[in-house]
Amino acid sequence: MHLPFHLDRPLVFFDLETTGLDLKRDRIIELAFIKWTPQGDVLERERRFNPGMPIPPEATAVHGITDADVADELDFCRTARSLGDMLEGCDLAGFNVRRFDIPMLVSEFQRCDVDFSIDGRRVVDMQNIFHREEPRDLSAAARFYLEREHEEAHTALGDIRTSAAVLGAQLDRYPHLPRDLEGLHAYCEEFAPTRSELDRWFGPEEEGRPFRKGKYRGAALADVVRDAPDYLQWMLGLDDLDESVLVVVRDALGSAPADPSASPPDPAPPPPHDS
Repeated sequence: MHLPFHLDRPLVFFDLETTGLDLKRDRIIELAFIKWTPQGDVLERERRFNPGMPIPPEATAVHGITDADVADELDFCRTARSLGDMLEGCDLAGFNVRRFDIPMLVSEFQRCDVDFSIDGRRVVDMQNIFHREEPRDLSAAARFYLEREHEEAHTALGDIRTSAAVLGAQLDRYPHLPRDLEGLHAYCEEFAPTRSELDRWFGPEEEGRPFRKGKYRGAALADVVRDAPDYLQWMLGLDDLDESVLVVVRDALGSAPADPSASPPDPAPPPPHDS
């Protein structure tokens, strides 16, 4: 492939695979890049890293990388300095790099005490170009599927009329789509699963309710009850936690066996009094 424009400094296309989407808690497990130089040289690299934490099943379902695949790899910090040198003075490009890959990469470098900044770099994001040139809103769907403008955009009744018409046109265009609500639901659920707040916090009960987010992500609820009940008490004090999550946490704490070796809690301090 030849780039259709002149380079005055190296350009690096790159992509990350990670344990998840949280910049603070998640880690990079794979990095690949292609580096073009102004002289026309092309360098390709791909490397995996041991994240030092379990890879959640939902992440593995996306990129196919398991704990066993990275068990013998170095952690990111072992190669961070040489990687930073490789990217020094380079512009960056990729798909969705502005919103995810670059912030994640910067966070990893910071954790390794390696200076890495995008200041002065040019960043080209193909997702930005795609979304600006090919909007994916209801008006765009009306033009694509119905070949007309959505004249009543952003009026509730107009939006749902157009939405219903778009569904009919989609069923006409794609003969492989299910022709019943159950099948259409399964089709949509496979692509973008609907999760309740409880599902966002915990995995299935039959799997031990593993945490899906937070400090103990990947750990079974019963293990956190045993090892870190204070964390669950902290959760119960959150003002914005959904009641379904609170119920599960309360039930887990309430069913925990008493620890005979535990010390009694410190007595509460006396209430303040006027002098």
